[in-house]
Amino acid sequence: MEYINDIHINEAIIHILDNNAGEPLLNSFILDLNEEIYKFLLKHMEKLLKDEELKYAVFNSGRNIVKESAQEYLNGENDIVTVSHDIANQLFTLMKSNGNVPSCDLIVVSISTEYSPMLAILKMDYIKNYVHKIDFKENDIDINIVSQTSGLPSSGQKIQKCAFIKPIREDEKFHLMVLDKQSKSKEKEQYGSNYFISNYLGCSLVDNERDMTKNLLNATENWTRNNVSENAGKAETIRTTVKKKLREEETINVEDLSTELFKEEPLAKESFVQFVEAQGIEDTVTIDKQWVDKKLKRTRLKIDKDIDLYLSEEAYHDKDRFEIKKNGDGSINIVIKHVINYIEK
Repeated sequence: MEYINDIHINEAIIHILDNNAGEPLLNSFILDLNEEIYKFLLKHMEKLLKDEELKYAVFNSGRNIVKESAQEYLNGENDIVTVSHDIANQLFTLMKSNGNVPSCDLIVVSISTEYSPMLAILKMDYIKNYVHKIDFKENDIDINIVSQTSGLPSSGQKIQKCAFIKPIREDEKFHLMVLDKQSKSKEKEQYGSNYFISNYLGCSLVDNERDMTKNLLNATENWTRNNVSENAGKAETIRTTVKKKLREEETINVEDLSTELFKEEPLAKESFVQFVEAQGIEDTVTIDKQWVDKKLKRTRLKIDKDIDLYLSEEAYHDKDRFEIKKNGDGSINIVIKHVINYIEK
């Protein structure tokens, strides 16, 4: 996966899309990117580009306003004010067709990265904030707390929907990166939980190396929980073997992995392969080493539902500090050794 670490903001513009208004309030001027605003946008984009739910996508065939407008800008054929008007109008049209899409400020940002220039679209749903309100009654001061419903997410809060669009070139495996976190409110899902991807951006998701690696590890864990719940020793062997291969191999073939895990258990081998295939995982998975490094840096063990252990990868594999001993009956002993100091939290 292309992990973007170098971001430079070239220019940006903001528009107001209010469901209660008859038309969007479109800006005619780019933002003044002073140090504070630059840092505000940069922190949001850095967080978004590191989000594990960020997906690769390709634009669908046919006419697409967002795709065409973005490409006009990225190819130097139009300015950000004009193309952002088209991009904002497209979203506002969708919002007005169904009130379940929340009002927002839409920020369109031109950025340069180590891979390519991009046009970012950030849907900034409003956050309810509380401020004081001062009134004067006769000769006295009356101070109350009132809510404001048009606040933007701070740099410490999460944006739910965004897109980072690349210049489209031949043989590109993806055209844009998309984040589309779903609302937990059933009422807001009536319009269609994927309106942002399908109706607005007009694109389809494609798997990348991180997704495939993550899906393989999750599928292995889910299969183990469902099929080896009464044999902690065997479960530990499966988990350790898979993590070792994630560390050491560039690719993992599911059939070969199953053979290694279940040498003398043909039924378990077949069950594992079928389960992994049912999750939409390909026969051979290319491993995302950067994601593996981050994921395996710490291990959390949930033991018999009432004990939690958090260990670094180094501590987990240090036999002088931590050890898992198999008892031969499916149970295991987990031993923490040579403890000099501990605290309670």
